[in-house]
Order: sequence, then C-alpha cells, then structure tokens
Amino acid sequence: MPRGTYVHDSDVEERFSCAPDGGGWRYSAERSDGGTIELIADGRWRPARLQVTAGEHVLRGGAAGAELLWVTAGRERSARAAGFLGDSPGLLVAVARSLGLAEGERADVRLLLLTSPVLAVRTVPQRWALTEIAWHDADGDRLPVERYEITDLETGEVSELHLAGDVVVAAPGIELTELEDPPNFS
Repeated sequence: MPRGTYVHDSDVEERFSCAPDGGGWRYSAERSDGGTIELIADGRWRPARLQVTAGEHVLRGGAAGAELLWVTAGRERSARAAGFLGDSPGLLVAVARSLGLAEGERADVRLLLLTSPVLAVRTVPQRWALTEIAWHDADGDRLPVERYEITDLETGEVSELHLAGDVVVAAPGIELTELEDPPNFS
C-alpha cells in the first residue's frame, strides 16, 4: 500500500495512503494545515464517498448515477459531473482513472472544483488527454508513468499531470517528496 508525502506550493504537507478496496480504491490523507480527505472510489473510479475537511468546513459527497451529490454547510446540492477536483492529488488520480483513456485519447469532462478555504464548489469544463506513457526505472523495477495534458476549456490554460498507477508523480503545485511503497497498478 503506497504511503507518502506530497508538498503543496503553499508549503502544506499531505501525508497519504492509498490502496485497492473491495472492488474500488481508497485514498486517505491528513494535511499539515489540519485538513483531511477520505475518498472511496467504486470499481469505475467514481467517488462512492468523499469527505473533505478544511478548518471548520466539511464537505461530504459522492456519485448518484450520472450526478455528483454534495453537502456542505447543511445544504445538499447536485450536478452532472465526472468527478471532484481540489487541492488533493487523490482527486486527480480518481478522475484520471475514471476516464480510462488510452495513449493518444482525450475526453472533455465537467468536474466539480472544491475551492479553498471554504470548500465552495464550482463546475469547470476540462479536456484531459493522455499524451504519453513513458517507462522509468525505480528501485530495480520499470514503472509506466502517464503524462496527461489538462486544458481548462474556459481559460485555455494547459497543465500537466504525471501519474504512476495510483500515485501522482508531478502536477502543478504538487511535489511527491516521499513514497514508502510502490504504486498500485491494478
């Protein structure tokens, strides 16, 4: 089970663990700013259950058919979207895996972005493209690292995500500084 540390541009550390979980996947993290994230994805990598805390703010959510539901500040909302995004790399993993792209493929998706510091939610349209799968040597093993280009369809801004199994290797504002076990590739 991979365990490690991500450091965000804001110098916040996120200690995480992730693993396959009963036909799905689980990601759990505690942040040095007191925030937490618990994500359980189903077998299609859709968020079956999500809980994010930031200070006194709490967001709970999950998928219900083609829609995502969430509750924050006592109000329930829903929107048609493919997944949640936010500060946590675990959310990026779930979105990338749910798309199931082959090298050279792309998909346009609507995602729900959790904004700091109050966990407000807004819908963002993005284009995800799996542009390359490169093989890297790590501790005597050869690991596939996928490079995604993510385009914000409202602003045209393009960013890159590098993903090895269920671990983000590099992403804007995120650095993997410690990894105790190899990523899961199932």
